[in-house]
Amino acid sequence: MADETRQNAERETPALSTTGKGAGAGATAGQGGLGLDAAQLATAVLAAMPGPLLVIGEDDSILHANAAAENFFQTSARSLRRLGLRGVVAADSPLHRVLEVARTSGASVHEYELEVGTPRTGGARLVDVQAAALPDVPGAVIVQFEPRSLAEKIDRQLSHAAAARTVSGLAAMLAHEIKNPLSGIRGAAQLIEPQLEEADRELATLIMEEVDRIRALVEEMEALGEERPRSYEPLNIHTVLDRVNRLAAAGFAAGIRIRELYDPSLPPVLGDRDRLVQAFMNLVKNAAEAIGESEKSGTIEVSTAYRPGVRVAQPGGELLALPLEVCVRNTGRPVPEDILPHIFEPFVSGKPSGRGLGLALVAKVVRDHGGVVECTREGDWTVFRVRLPIHEG
Repeated sequence: MADETRQNAERETPALSTTGKGAGAGATAGQGGLGLDAAQLATAVLAAMPGPLLVIGEDDSILHANAAAENFFQTSARSLRRLGLRGVVAADSPLHRVLEVARTSGASVHEYELEVGTPRTGGARLVDVQAAALPDVPGAVIVQFEPRSLAEKIDRQLSHAAAARTVSGLAAMLAHEIKNPLSGIRGAAQLIEPQLEEADRELATLIMEEVDRIRALVEEMEALGEERPRSYEPLNIHTVLDRVNRLAAAGFAAGIRIRELYDPSLPPVLGDRDRLVQAFMNLVKNAAEAIGESEKSGTIEVSTAYRPGVRVAQPGGELLALPLEVCVRNTGRPVPEDILPHIFEPFVSGKPSGRGLGLALVAKVVRDHGGVVECTREGDWTVFRVRLPIHEG
């Protein structure tokens, strides 16, 4: 199928001009080292893209579809051009709104977990979408789709909604049923320790250490399940990150290089300073532990950036802008592929001694601030990317 559709694309799709005036005008742009003019090179690049890609005209016509798009929509490029966008995407699809935002703003627009397709084209599929206006072609937008599976949709919903509520109830139960008896056990061990022989004192000390360990675990779960109202205030995200990096360099990340790449012009974020410090502390600590487990020297990179085109669809259909981006990268041991889609779920960890609560707390704090967090692998780097809304007071 892939070979057939690629051949169809080469035969049927006209070359796109990089000047917006047709293939003839593009041919005068000069020959490249490969013997291709600019229009032919642009068409070859689009055809070679591994993900589904469409070029949409001002009137929602489909000007170009690469081979991956043919496979995705199960329709030839010629049929896609004949049907137009409204023939392959439902009329009420949020994709139309994404295209309009890209056209009017001229910025790159991202939308996550969007259903695209019709029964004619193999049914609706869950995708992430990135759209950007073509500056030299008025009204035209290039759209790239990143397919997602139904399982990923369910996983995210469980991770960010049902799982959080379940853990919240579990944490409350544990706090009530376990913490009070733990205090009694520790107090009894502490009282009898002076009366024991030297050999037995070690057992009393062991009891107290284990009680402290369990109490710390319960307190982590309490923090994860906490739902009390918070007071937010405008914050400079760099003051949060500076504190995190100083604490990390003086403690768990001592000896590891921490590189800071900040955009100093970022607007403030509306947030709870202490909770944001805790969330980013967990990300940096996770990075330091990954480097320690890799048995080699590594680097932690903390960066910030302003991405004006990033928007995420909310349950009511509204697009929420999340332009403030914070990335924590590390060159340590990567997250195993089998747990990567579940890394922010409670009790999921790629570390042998991990409890799987640190990243779940990160996801909760970020979600409480109206943002999203994701983990990806980019070459030798493991990247945790946090996107947050800005304060517009």
